[in-house]
Amino acid sequence: MNTEQHTRKNIIDKALESAGWKVDDPTQVIIEFDISVPLPDDIREPQTPFQGHQFSDYVLLGRDAKPIAVVEAKKTSKDAALGREQAKQYCYNLHNDKGGELPFCFYTNGLEIYFWDLNNYPPRKIVGFPTLDDLERFRYIRRNKKHLTQELINTDIAGRDYQIRAIRAVLEAIERKQRDFLLVMATGTGKTRTCIALVDTLMRASHVERVLFLVDRIALREQGLAAFKEHLPNEPRWPKIGEKLIAKDRRIYISTYPTMLNVIRDETKPLSPHFFDLIVIDESHRSIYNTYGEVIDYFKTINVGLTATPTDVIDHNTFKLFHCEDGLPTFAYTFEEAVNNAPPFLCNFQVIKIQTKFQKEGISKRTISLDDQKKLILEGKDIEEINFEGSQLEKQVINKGTNTLIVKEFMEESIKDANGVLPGKTIFFCASKAHARRIEEIFDKLFPQYHGELAKVLVSDDPRVYGKGGLLDQFTHNDMPRIAISVDMLDTGIDVREIVNLVFAKPVYSYTKFWQMIGRGTRLLESKKIKPWCTEKDMFLILDCWDNFEYFKVTPKGKELKAQLPLPVRFVAIRLDKIEKAIELNHDEIAAKEIDKLRQQINELPKNSVVIIEAATALNSIADDNYWNTITTQKFEFLRNEIKPLFRTVSQADFKAMRFSKDVLEISLALLNKETGIKEEIEKFDTLKEGLIEQISELPLAVPMVAREESLITTAQKNNYWANCTDAALDELAEKLAPLMKFREQQNLGEGTIKLDLTDVLHNKEKVEFGPQHEAVSITRYREMVEELVLELTNSNPILQKIKNGNDITDEEADDLGNLLNEEHPHITEDLLRKVYKNRKARIIQFVRHILGIEILASFPDTVSKAFDQFIAQHSNLNSRQLEFLRLLKNFIIEREKIEKRDLIQSPFTVIHPQGIRGVFSPAEINEILELTERLAA
Repeated sequence: MNTEQHTRKNIIDKALESAGWKVDDPTQVIIEFDISVPLPDDIREPQTPFQGHQFSDYVLLGRDAKPIAVVEAKKTSKDAALGREQAKQYCYNLHNDKGGELPFCFYTNGLEIYFWDLNNYPPRKIVGFPTLDDLERFRYIRRNKKHLTQELINTDIAGRDYQIRAIRAVLEAIERKQRDFLLVMATGTGKTRTCIALVDTLMRASHVERVLFLVDRIALREQGLAAFKEHLPNEPRWPKIGEKLIAKDRRIYISTYPTMLNVIRDETKPLSPHFFDLIVIDESHRSIYNTYGEVIDYFKTINVGLTATPTDVIDHNTFKLFHCEDGLPTFAYTFEEAVNNAPPFLCNFQVIKIQTKFQKEGISKRTISLDDQKKLILEGKDIEEINFEGSQLEKQVINKGTNTLIVKEFMEESIKDANGVLPGKTIFFCASKAHARRIEEIFDKLFPQYHGELAKVLVSDDPRVYGKGGLLDQFTHNDMPRIAISVDMLDTGIDVREIVNLVFAKPVYSYTKFWQMIGRGTRLLESKKIKPWCTEKDMFLILDCWDNFEYFKVTPKGKELKAQLPLPVRFVAIRLDKIEKAIELNHDEIAAKEIDKLRQQINELPKNSVVIIEAATALNSIADDNYWNTITTQKFEFLRNEIKPLFRTVSQADFKAMRFSKDVLEISLALLNKETGIKEEIEKFDTLKEGLIEQISELPLAVPMVAREESLITTAQKNNYWANCTDAALDELAEKLAPLMKFREQQNLGEGTIKLDLTDVLHNKEKVEFGPQHEAVSITRYREMVEELVLELTNSNPILQKIKNGNDITDEEADDLGNLLNEEHPHITEDLLRKVYKNRKARIIQFVRHILGIEILASFPDTVSKAFDQFIAQHSNLNSRQLEFLRLLKNFIIEREKIEKRDLIQSPFTVIHPQGIRGVFSPAEINEILELTERLAA
């Protein structure tokens, strides 16, 4: 029975009750509420006053007993949008009649629910009704929220100009009623701090009360909790140490994607779909949405995506998800901008590329030394069978000698600590956990004097990694271990500023991941925070053992990975193909059987999944038995386009069994296609058959459960079985053997990989400069040369000794010192020193005093940047256009070293406003800016 009454009683009432509303309690819900007072003529909404009695299907009451929401219902066969204007009219009429605040607006046909926050946001589809607490919170926010354009930003949390610009860009967009934002900020530029300052501003302005911060690994959750604790210590956070169950009394929630997915799929629904007011999605890229997009779809609130991926590499669909134009995020700040800033916000790097002989030429009789060939013969190995490409190392072949050589080269070339003996903090990026353990063993064997503490493997599934005193905590805060050997875990998001070496001991094909890995070293280390076992950090070193930099020069965006359809989706696709083919060949019995199986699969879809809830209309349309009596071409198209993709939600299954069942189903489809007599179809059946026989042959009969099906396992490997094969026989094969596939791989563990211990030699070692400032290394070397010369002469030169002892010197002595330095090295001149140290006014005596550590000589860019940072911090209510103008002005002064008033109304400032500064700032603000520029240019 498809009536509105039936829809209300059997669907909408239950949906309200699941959100905590007692439909039969008139103090909470009034059904068929009579709205009988006409509107005065001067009320604009609704545009046409209603006549006579009208009844709202549901009116939800707040704790003050006043209407807080209206729900308009339509029957399931009608479009929910038919109730849109009706619901809006009821809200305005109730507001006028009963006084109080404008009720929130809902309209639904039971299968789809829409929420309309009138006068604030357009309607949006939601997956469930809000609770009373949700609506009370919405009303409180609507009543108390302040304008964001003038809300101050806490610059103690995020005070850099680009961080303030990023926050201001989001705040202004929220004022324009936008709900999705994408911030692209280079790793190390403070994405988390920027986000925390944004959250702080929104909370103080009463725009949000609860925030969810989503990360993709446990280590990043711990890091996020620590950051929020440091900067917003008074805001209660979840989880506390040891908490497993979700709590509802916090303001800041930090969770991994899998944890939150489990929460929203929990049948008890511990969190309402409206529980959060803001979600921050860390490292936001398309793969997150493919796997865990349900979390975002469930809460449907304000979303802020954070990513370090360069804008020209971000997937088109990521921009689309955040409603941004391609290549135009809400805000972007690049690695190049951060490194080129004065002073720099990120650390640049050098690269040493090394390549071993085996990596370059492979492992074969031609490349193995004669001594090693003799050793292999004594071990009973056939040298002719050893023939591997260099790319097969750590995949099909493992050679201990190659890894040993990489470790030795690292220990020789790495940036060392202050003692010059041990490397500074380092991450080794390895290909697999087994590879990581082998590298660890090599460190232990080569350097036994460190008792196994020098290098440690850190992998995500090791419980010893996490928590206070865990391996990650030791690596971050202790002298040892110096080297963290990682497999994926430390590739992204880990913030250890002391890292000075990165070793790429594996090839990388994703450009996004490549730059995330580089980002582990880009953070600057403040001199006041240098620990005893750290070294000063003005650059870091990358040891590239697999030519990754060369690969990305040739292939700038990396390898394009083909989208892989989840196994359950592929399984259903084959079943649909088989149904269609059976109908075409008039095999009605087979078609009916497969339709029954398909409907069973559809019934088993996870009902708590947001994807399934949102597909209620589509699923309802195929629920009737009559739909399946005759399946037309249009119905097959609908099933493939609308129903098949829903199977991506299947996550609780025996996937080994499903894969075997899928392969059997594919063979049964090929068996049908053989009837067409087409040669290619016959060949396909034979190919699939051979693959399936191989799987069956690998079932271990020593396992009792497998042994029970020995007769079938033996029979299914014979040609006679396949020559007389039927669809029913294949059904039996899948039914009986699929559950046994979980035992299949046990006998093959550890096989298939050749392990060798051959001496490898260095083929090539090339020092290269890489990064936005190719000249940085030569400037550093120049400064080192000057500083070494000054320190050497100080031991014997009386003028330098006077300076070192803090005594004044005469102008004549200063000139003599300048001449002496120039005689010792003709390239030491006052002009060149001014360029190298970026100070346009200092005299040579000031440079000497700076080198001797007697005074700090601030560079001109440092002076300008500091002045602008102070100005922005004192005016944190500036809007994003004003901040952009100041950034342009700062860079203009640093580049030109002077500025005149007329410059401010000319290019490049007219790019921001045709009138230049006059169109962006008030007269009083212009005077303040002119005072600032005059001080700097003096």
